[in-house]
Amino acid sequence: MAVLIAPTKSNLIKAKSSLELSNKGFELLDKKRNVLIKEMMNLVERAKTIQDSIYTTIQEAYEYLQQVNVSMGIQNVENLAKSIPKDEEFEILLKSVMGVDIPTIKYDKKEINPSYGFHNSTLVLDAAAEKFRTVRYMMYELAEIDNCIFKLAKEIQKTQKRTNALQHIQIPKYKEQVKYIQEALEEKEREDFFRLKRVKGKNS
Repeated sequence: MAVLIAPTKSNLIKAKSSLELSNKGFELLDKKRNVLIKEMMNLVERAKTIQDSIYTTIQEAYEYLQQVNVSMGIQNVENLAKSIPKDEEFEILLKSVMGVDIPTIKYDKKEINPSYGFHNSTLVLDAAAEKFRTVRYMMYELAEIDNCIFKLAKEIQKTQKRTNALQHIQIPKYKEQVKYIQEALEEKEREDFFRLKRVKGKNS
């Protein structure tokens, strides 16, 4: 590796300082990467658990719905479904995880409040509505976690690139500079020492 730097004591101090900073930067980035990876893996496990819960709850909801369709008729159930208002009462916020801005969904879990009349309602219909309502909140949580995983994965990738640059480019470069300057200064000191000895020998 070519080292284009003057072998002076001031440059040696600069090279040692740069090497120390690069090593500290590598350690910090390596710790950050490990924390992000651990956080992401935890979220992946949570996402899998929620996905399983969503699948199970949807199955239960459709079983109830099937019973309602049989007892009330599909057309009546469709008419009741159309009377249910859209619920868009949620808010997108940001939180920071190791300097990464992660979107979060803020919402209030409200008690079920049927928009259809009690004379049209059955226990099975209410059970189906409650299950679908539960699925909606679980999907909010899953969407938030999936977004977190994506953001963390991008940050891990960026951190990995910076870590690799320090480990394989910056640190070796400064190590080579320090070695080159130290060897050049030591060689100069030896030459000065022998030159001084020859001068003293001639004068004695």
